[in-house]
Amino acid sequence: MIERPIIAIYDANILYPAPLRDLLIRIAQSGLVLARWSETIHDEWTRNVLKANPHLSAERLARTRSLMNKAVRDCLVTGHKKLIATLSLPDPEDRHVLAAAICAKASVIVTFNLKDFPAKTLARFDINAQHPDAFLADLFNQSPGLVCTAVKRQRESLRNPQRTIEELLTTLESQGLIQTVIRLRQYIDLL
Repeated sequence: MIERPIIAIYDANILYPAPLRDLLIRIAQSGLVLARWSETIHDEWTRNVLKANPHLSAERLARTRSLMNKAVRDCLVTGHKKLIATLSLPDPEDRHVLAAAICAKASVIVTFNLKDFPAKTLARFDINAQHPDAFLADLFNQSPGLVCTAVKRQRESLRNPQRTIEELLTTLESQGLIQTVIRLRQYIDLL
């Protein structure tokens, strides 16, 4: 078991793609990560999913949000809004993410938008920003068995349609998880 799980804020852009969101939630369920997000982060990813996929219903995404909140204990960060105005980032619209990270006492913000979270700014709060591929590759180096189990659980849950491990790895690779998939392929018999 992990001595001390990493507290991580999951930014909206990594929750947007369903396969990546599913994997990151399963990683949190493994005990490797104490995943955190806010209602504002939920609002952002669901708004963008609906914009790109108008055939989806808001009710379906509300159900997904609810299931996420139930799947990851203590995931919702509150009390961070008062910090937003005191923070400065290249994109002011991202201040809520940093504020949530500060309130959650997170050590990392997992995001595709690394340029929006400058290391110098985050260092003041002992927080780093990491691309999801680097984040997952680091977790894999720490505990390959738990990461493989999370991927296996994800693959086994895919029913409509079912996916082979190669199909799932190709999907994850297409979402930018290049280094993670390289590591996973070394353990393909466990997946």
